[in-house]
Amino acid sequence: SSGINAEYGHYYITNNLRMSLRSLTHSLPRLQPLSRALSTTVKCGVSDSTTVKCGVSEMPLVGLGTWQSKPGEVGTAVENALEVGYKHIDCAHVYMNEPEIGASLTKVFGKGVVRRDEVFITSKLWNSAHRAEEVVPACEKTLKDLQLDHLDLYIIHWPIAFVPGKGPFPMDEDDVTIMDPKNPKFEETWTEMEKLVESGKCKNIGLSNFNIEQMKEVLSFAKIKPSNLQAESHPLLPNLEVLEFCKQNDMSFVAYSPLGNPGSEYRHKKQIDLLQDEDVVGIAQKHGVTPGQTLVRYQIDKGNAAIPKSVTPSRLKQNLDVFGFSLDATDMETLSNLYKKVGPKGYRTCSVAHWKHSPTHPFPEYFVR
Repeated sequence: SSGINAEYGHYYITNNLRMSLRSLTHSLPRLQPLSRALSTTVKCGVSDSTTVKCGVSEMPLVGLGTWQSKPGEVGTAVENALEVGYKHIDCAHVYMNEPEIGASLTKVFGKGVVRRDEVFITSKLWNSAHRAEEVVPACEKTLKDLQLDHLDLYIIHWPIAFVPGKGPFPMDEDDVTIMDPKNPKFEETWTEMEKLVESGKCKNIGLSNFNIEQMKEVLSFAKIKPSNLQAESHPLLPNLEVLEFCKQNDMSFVAYSPLGNPGSEYRHKKQIDLLQDEDVVGIAQKHGVTPGQTLVRYQIDKGNAAIPKSVTPSRLKQNLDVFGFSLDATDMETLSNLYKKVGPKGYRTCSVAHWKHSPTHPFPEYFVR
């Protein structure tokens, strides 16, 4: 395809072929052996499973995102999600709602709705805790807030280090974020992350918002390899090259903001509401599902997990009910090219351009918004 890095061209060919074969097997049974063979040799595309391998664990493909969920709402959302069948909850210290989530987790586990060992729980190391001496205490704080004895996955939230000891968003007199003058190397932070696995506090460790070169750096020294990358991904930022890199390195991929971050305060000047986009709506109508379900299924059919956020019970159910259909090759091609509506690279709703003075900012190409 035009504009696609040739190194990853095989991804599009095999993924589309796989999905085309999947559709054809319904009417041509003799193609089933070929479809099954392709399914076992291509590490991408449609999954019949509801989980994906993440290090030593199986991670549910659909989780509940808790970013931007308001205090007083997020706890109820977590309870409702677990009661309707969610087995994957995504948290972070900087969301400032982990104590409320922890109370809800304890409540639901205590009622016997679901067991702790049935729920995959993720949290994240914030930017102000990258120095070696900060990592373990930061994780212990999260465990205390969530009322847990271990995390299924703990990831470095951003490859950007803030000065520690001045709150989550340290600012100078000009209202500019203060970066850590020591600028800890990734290896310093990752070594401490590995100790969390060795001590049993975390089953798996990973990364978030790292670019490919930064992931290569971590892989070059890691004794315990990152088992996951979490990054923004939706049809206006398909992130296919990053996804393929993760697959090549046995890293699961979790898409945050899979619905395109509708209604967020983090707006792009060319923001499109994907839930109302005519192409998304058309594909949804074709399959008899909602636009939101279409966008979540898009991630699953790329081989990703997705963590859509909602506090509405009906939408919580809809976002989880995405395993009764799959998108065909034409659908996937259409969705993967929607980014062209807004520019040659699409856009990020979470570019954090206000941190562009960090020497390790992962997305310098998105500074001009």
